[in-house]
Amino acid sequence: MSTIAAGAARDYAALDDAELVACVVAGERDAFRQIMQRCNQRMFRVVRGVIRNEAEAEDVVQEAYVHAFEKLGSFRGEASLATWLTRIALNEAYGRLRRRRDSVDIDDIDANGPAAQLIAFPGHLLGDDPAEEAARAQMRRLLEQAVDELPEAFRLVYVLRDVEGCSVEDTAGVLGIRPETVKTRLHRARRQLRDVLASRVSAVQADAFQFMGARCMRMTEVVMARIAALPRTSD
Repeated sequence: MSTIAAGAARDYAALDDAELVACVVAGERDAFRQIMQRCNQRMFRVVRGVIRNEAEAEDVVQEAYVHAFEKLGSFRGEASLATWLTRIALNEAYGRLRRRRDSVDIDDIDANGPAAQLIAFPGHLLGDDPAEEAARAQMRRLLEQAVDELPEAFRLVYVLRDVEGCSVEDTAGVLGIRPETVKTRLHRARRQLRDVLASRVSAVQADAFQFMGARCMRMTEVVMARIAALPRTSD
């Protein structure tokens, strides 16, 4: 009872990832809400890169979070918490594909062959002029569609590096490939995307595959409700 009371008053947003994990393992389930809010967008973006269906991607991320919660005590901090969670989400996504007999091994795709048809984006954004919003929304849809058409190996690297902003090392860790492979795939992706979209994508890069605000909170609450229904382990 005292642990729960202390957790209720705790400012989880002020804690780092390791502290949040410790809180959850100690029985403060509400700390997992903060973990989810920090990681929701990356998890959704990466899973959507595999599944390419927004509703199913949300379902996969929910399942991944529940699995992660159940084995959070095994997290040792050898990789970042976001990387650890993203690996679980990718495993769940590929499991979903295997179950419908449509799986693709990212390491089986030839980075030098005709499958390497990708995109790349300049690294700056336009202003927030309301008059540009309709055009930005249209370009964002165009960008998301173009990314969906990339070969999976390049699509995941592009989403992690250029959309989510992960480092080369983090991307390599998440996907289980060499840093040099990350660089090669990203280069090819950017070149193809530049051919397709050119400078127009500069206005929408950071807005691609949004999963924040109401969507983030809705899925967080769904997962928290599922976690609340799980049996508590004895202290």
